[in-house]
Amino acid sequence: MSNPDKLSRRRFIQAGGAALAGSAFGATPATATAATAGDAKQPTAPALHKLLRKAAIPASRGARVVVVGGGWSGLTMAKYLKRFNPAFDVVLIDRQSAFVSFPVSNAWLADQVTLEFLSHSFFEAANNHGYLFMQATALGFDFESRRVYTEQGYVEYDYLVLAPGIEYDYSRIGVDDTEAQNLLFHRYPGGFVTSSELLTIKQKIHRFKGGTFVLTVPNGDYRCSAAPYERACMVAAVFKRRRISAKVLLLDMNSEITIKKAGFSRAFEQLYGDFIEYLPSSEISSVDIEGRRVVTEFDEFPFDDAIIYPPVRASSLIEEAGIDNPQDSQKAANTDPFRYHLVDDERVYVTGDSRSQPFSKGGHTAHSEAQYVAEVIAAHALGREVRWRSPQTMCFSAVDIEPLRAMSIITYYKFDKQSGLFAFDRTHLMDKWDTQGGQASLAWAEGMYRDMFYL
Repeated sequence: MSNPDKLSRRRFIQAGGAALAGSAFGATPATATAATAGDAKQPTAPALHKLLRKAAIPASRGARVVVVGGGWSGLTMAKYLKRFNPAFDVVLIDRQSAFVSFPVSNAWLADQVTLEFLSHSFFEAANNHGYLFMQATALGFDFESRRVYTEQGYVEYDYLVLAPGIEYDYSRIGVDDTEAQNLLFHRYPGGFVTSSELLTIKQKIHRFKGGTFVLTVPNGDYRCSAAPYERACMVAAVFKRRRISAKVLLLDMNSEITIKKAGFSRAFEQLYGDFIEYLPSSEISSVDIEGRRVVTEFDEFPFDDAIIYPPVRASSLIEEAGIDNPQDSQKAANTDPFRYHLVDDERVYVTGDSRSQPFSKGGHTAHSEAQYVAEVIAAHALGREVRWRSPQTMCFSAVDIEPLRAMSIITYYKFDKQSGLFAFDRTHLMDKWDTQGGQASLAWAEGMYRDMFYL
């Protein structure tokens, strides 16, 4: 028989946040509980009072679905939830005030598209697709009372979709100190989490005077497996156009180029033989930030400037909520591999970079799978089921500029019952880069933006 007085680990994590917050602001757990119940007589610090009251958004007019994270997955999810079930009341929460796309950002670094091309309004998307956008930071969740806590107050839900993205795991390259991690993030950003990173990286590339420019490729699953190799080409193309004496040192923690190997190898040799030096199996053990050196097991590489893309992990929101898979080194959510909901909660779903499936973390995959999961949730609300279908991955990689030339890959996935693992399926690779591929990459991006924001 279960003990009703015994607090589960997950419940402790969820409730503990409020209790600790109360302690930090001079309120006791009892005070926090009273504040939650709306007892205005209890003395509550202003910040905590705001945290524990209901957010000032319109009342729900149907089953409310809250989507946390306004990236490619979250934006697509919000739109298609309304499309598959117009009766849903959908709220999209993101801490950013505007959307800046990471897909195609490498082309922007090389001046092939404008920042306006990558930037879009969350308000525009919400207005066009009939849901509510709430600019706020998700702080935690209570899955029993079905609440999402933000600094603007809590939001109640009937269904919850978590698409909070990734975080860098600097400890996996030997940088454990939080102060050093913060310094590394600001001086040599990887360029795959915040838009400020992209702005910093562009300044680095266009103001570089010459010498050694280091880029890194992480191991494990990371956001867009082709992106670091594409970025190396774009950086080299800018240096080549500027006619500066520079070497792009690409340190790959993998044993070889992980995708489009023939196409990238050909680009490194034929287009940038005087600029790119590619070093596979470069497992990074530490970074000397002040001395500007990357240290591997056998070598040290001094640099004049760098873009350091470390291994990644799922958003810490997943682990802090106690819903990660403890066997997963990247702290991905513990979800049903076919339905995306938590293994013990069919009202909470995880998509995008923090989900457990080993599919690509590229934008097109996030867009494709979000449509499927939106249909799953809509069907669940009606007591129905949807047959599993694979997400589609479509990835364009630019390798040259003036003119823009790119290659592409399209693939699906299948589940192998014998091994219990997912594998690639129906893969079509176009590793011959050309101008047709370059124009197709921009047309693809325009189509994705139209779908998420305007149509």
